[in-house]
Amino acid sequence: MSQSVITSLLEKTKDFSLEETLVFLANEYPEKVVFSTSFGQEDQVITDFIAKSNTDITIFTLDTGRLFQETYDVFHKTLKKYKRPIEVYFPEAAAVENLLKEKGPNSFYDSVENRKECCFIRKVVPLRKALSGNAVWITGLRAEQSENRQDLNLFEYDANFEIIKFNPLLKWSLEEVETYLQENNVPQNALHKKGFVSIGCAPCTRAIFPGEDIRAGRWWWESSHKECGLHSAKKE
Repeated sequence: MSQSVITSLLEKTKDFSLEETLVFLANEYPEKVVFSTSFGQEDQVITDFIAKSNTDITIFTLDTGRLFQETYDVFHKTLKKYKRPIEVYFPEAAAVENLLKEKGPNSFYDSVENRKECCFIRKVVPLRKALSGNAVWITGLRAEQSENRQDLNLFEYDANFEIIKFNPLLKWSLEEVETYLQENNVPQNALHKKGFVSIGCAPCTRAIFPGEDIRAGRWWWESSHKECGLHSAKKE
C-alpha cells in the first residue's frame, strides 16, 4: 500500500465531517468498507453515525464465546434501534476445543503468551476472516485510550491485516463520546455505569478504580501493553 493513498485520503477528507467521510469512503470503495464493533461506547457512536449516513458500510462483531451478558444485551438493543444487520464472526471451533483440551478454560491467567494465544484464536483469526477482501476498516480507537495509540493517524495502513484503517474518533475525548451517546439516545452497555470503561471478554475485564488508567481493567493481572493483537502495527 503506497503512502500516497493514505496522504490522498487525508487530503480529500480534511474538511469533511465524520458523516461526510463515511459517505465518501462508501462511494470510493463500494461494498468494501467495514466497521468492527464490540459495542463499547466509541463503537456505539460510530454505529449511530453509520446508521444516519445510510451507506452500505458493513457492521460486524467478533463473538469470542466469553462475552458479558450485558454485551449481548446492548447488541440486541442496537439491532432493534437501527434495524441494520450486524454480521457475527466466531473463532474456529476446533481451535477452541484444542486450546481447552490442552490448557484448560483459564490458561490466559498463567502467562502473557497464553493470554495472547487465547486472543489470537478467539479474536485475531476471526478478524482476519472478517476483513478479508475489504479495503477500509473503521475502528473506534481513541488516542487517549492508551500510550500505544498516541501515534495513530486518522487514516493509516495496517500492515498486519493489509487494509486501510480509518479511526474517526481518534481525537475525541471520553467526555465527548459520553455526551454524544446521551444526546442521541444511543444504546449503551450497562457495565459502563459500574466502572467498566474498556469492555472485552468477561474473564479478562474488570471495573477500574478512580485515577486508574483507562485500560487498567483489561488483563489487569499482567503488566504488558494491554493489547490483544487486533491493533498491532506489525505484521504477524
